Amino acid sequence: MPELKPISRSASSRHMKLLSRRAQPGRHQHDYQKWLLWTVVTVFLFVSTTTTTTSSSSSTTSSSSSAAADASASLQPLPLRTTLSLNNAPRALGEAPRISSFSPSLKIYVYELPPSFNRVWLMSNARCGSHLFAAEVAVHEALVDFAGRVLDPNEADLFFVPVYVSCNFSTPTGLPSLHHARPLLASAVRFLSTEFPFWNRSRGRDHFFVASHDFGACFHAMEDAAIADGIPDFMQESIILQTFGVSSPHPCQRAEHVLIPPYIKPDIEEQWPAPEKTKRDIFAFFRGKMEVHPKNISGRFYSKRVRTEIWRRYAGNRKFYLRRKRFDGYRTEMARSVFCLCPLGWAPWSPRLVEAVALGCVPVVIADGIRLPFPEAVRWTEISLSLAEADIGRLEELLNHVAATNLSTIQRNLWDPALRRALLFRHPMAEGDATWHALRTLEGKLDRSWRRQRRAVSLPQSPR
Repeated sequence: MPELKPISRSASSRHMKLLSRRAQPGRHQHDYQKWLLWTVVTVFLFVSTTTTTTSSSSSTTSSSSSAAADASASLQPLPLRTTLSLNNAPRALGEAPRISSFSPSLKIYVYELPPSFNRVWLMSNARCGSHLFAAEVAVHEALVDFAGRVLDPNEADLFFVPVYVSCNFSTPTGLPSLHHARPLLASAVRFLSTEFPFWNRSRGRDHFFVASHDFGACFHAMEDAAIADGIPDFMQESIILQTFGVSSPHPCQRAEHVLIPPYIKPDIEEQWPAPEKTKRDIFAFFRGKMEVHPKNISGRFYSKRVRTEIWRRYAGNRKFYLRRKRFDGYRTEMARSVFCLCPLGWAPWSPRLVEAVALGCVPVVIADGIRLPFPEAVRWTEISLSLAEADIGRLEELLNHVAATNLSTIQRNLWDPALRRALLFRHPMAEGDATWHALRTLEGKLDRSWRRQRRAVSLPQSPR
C-alpha cells in the first residue's frame, strides 16, 4: 500500500484564477500563447542538447523508447501513486498531469473559492481533516486530482462547491457547532451567483456539496430541530453528498442526494493485521455514550434510550464487553471482537459501522429504517446483522444463534478487501474507494447537467 503523505497546509499556495463572467476572452488566448511559447522553448533546448550528444544517440534512443514506454504505463488508471497535496495540485495547462484511477466520461469543475470557505477553517483546526465529518475535506482533495476534473467550467457536467462547515469545534468533546453552516454556505452561493454564470443558469441543479453531518444539509444534531430548519432553500435544487439516510420520507433527504459513509482515516487498514488473522476473544463489544440518566439540556435520552437499554440489560453479562468511558485505543478492542454493536446516536448512522467493517468485526446495526451507503458494492445483508430498536431484549439470542449457525459465512464475506476499500476515502482517489463510488453514483444524475442537456438538444436527430 502506498505510504500516506501528510497534506500540506501552506497558506501561501497558489490559487487558480477561475473563469468568471467578467473574464476577458483574450486572457485565455494570452495564457495559451505563453504556454505554447514555453513548450517551444523546452523542445528547442531538448533538441539542441540531443544534437550535441550524437556519439551516444543509439543508447539515448533506446533509453528514450524505454522511458516513453514507462511514461505510457504510468498514465494507466492503476495503480495510483502520487504525493500531490491539495495546495500543490496542478492548476493550469503545462503543469504536471492530474492522477486518478477513475476515468469516466464525467467532467467535474472544482470551484476555487476564497480560502475563508475552506482552507482557513482547516488551518485553524487540523482535526477537521480527520474526524468523522471529514468527508467534506476528503472529497475535495480527491477531486483536485481527479482525471475528470476540467479547468474550463464551460466543459463541466457537474460543479463541486467545496465549503467546510464541520471545522468549527466549540466544545471539549469535539462535537461540531453548526450554527455557522447556513450563513457560510449562503455566502458561498452568493459569491458563485455574482462571479460566475453557472449557478444561475441551472439554479444549482448541476452543483453538488458535501453535508456529512448528523442530518445532512439540515445542519442540526437534534432531529426535531433539524426537521424544523429543513434544507436551506438555496440548496434544495442541488445534489448533496450526505451520511444521513433513512428508508422513509424525511425532510432532511428531500434534495437529490448521494449516500456516503462517514470518514475514517484510511490508514486503519495499515495499523492492524488482516481481519482473518486476528484473534477474537471478545464476543460482543461496544464503547461509547450510554446514559443512565439524561444529561443533555433537552432532557431527552441520547440514542432514543437504545444505548441506555443495552447498558441496563447487558452490563453484567460476561459475553458483552461494554464500556462507557472514552479510550483512545478502542480500536484494539474492536479488532479483538466478533460482533460490534452499532446503535444509533442522535442520528441513525455511526462511524463505528465503517470501523467495524475495516477491522473485520461483524456490525450489529440497531437503528430503525437506516439506509447504508453503496449497496451496489457493499452487500450489507451478507456482512452485518440488523436488530430493531424495540428488540434489544433479543440481542443476546440473535448473536448466539448467528454464532452457532452462519457466523463463518458472514465473516468470510466481511473480510473481502473490496468491501473495506469501498467505505474508505483515499488520497489520491483509488478505484473502488468511497469517492470513486460516489462519482459512479453521480454519473447516474447527468440528466441534471445543463451542458449535457444543451448538447442533447443541439445534436441532429437521426433519420427514422
